[in-house]
Amino acid sequence: MKTTLEIQNLKCNGCASTITNRLSELDSIKKVTVDVDKNAVTFEFDADDTLELVKKELHKLGYPLVGEDNKFPTKAKSYVSCAIGRMNS
Repeated sequence: MKTTLEIQNLKCNGCASTITNRLSELDSIKKVTVDVDKNAVTFEFDADDTLELVKKELHKLGYPLVGEDNKFPTKAKSYVSCAIGRMNS
């Protein structure tokens, strides 16, 4: 299955790098792409429970789905994830 999720706090290619790397490490996730201009992440997955796992991982990194709570601590996590992505790019 293939899906696209709209996320918050996506600022640059550093963010995209972190998201791509972390989601690619998850079992049953393939072909992760991040579109910074559209604030979206697209990926393929095999198991139904994988979608929830991805949503939790994105939130943990500081990139909640559009419509989810996006308080200051979550935004702060996204800046840390962004910095890590920039260093690893």
